[in-house]
Amino acid sequence: MLVDDSETDNFIHSRRLTKMGIAERIVIRADGKQGLDYLTTVDPDGRPDILFLDINMPVMDGWEFLDAYQVLPEAQRARVTIVMLTSSVGDSDYSRAHAYATIDGHEAKPLTQEKLRTLLDRHFLS
Repeated sequence: MLVDDSETDNFIHSRRLTKMGIAERIVIRADGKQGLDYLTTVDPDGRPDILFLDINMPVMDGWEFLDAYQVLPEAQRARVTIVMLTSSVGDSDYSRAHAYATIDGHEAKPLTQEKLRTLLDRHFLS
């Protein structure tokens, strides 16, 4: 699942995931509220295994998403690996992301094949 307001980033990332053959289905939502709404209404079998979450978005940003996500019932949070994506170069986002127990990774945009392989190895193949 891609939660990002950038159509360009969503296009690049979904194309890369598809080209690598590592996603059966890619769900895209343009802000944190849409992403949260999807997670709380989708059938458990339709929940994503991994969610790439942008930080800076309108309506509900990545931090607000995480605050709301942390208080969801465990059943709605189960199985979802969350990786924060950022285009900022500072360490403050990285430090802040690691304060959340629900964050499984933090990557700079764009997602490359190497970054995706490392994430898959770390979270799904180990």
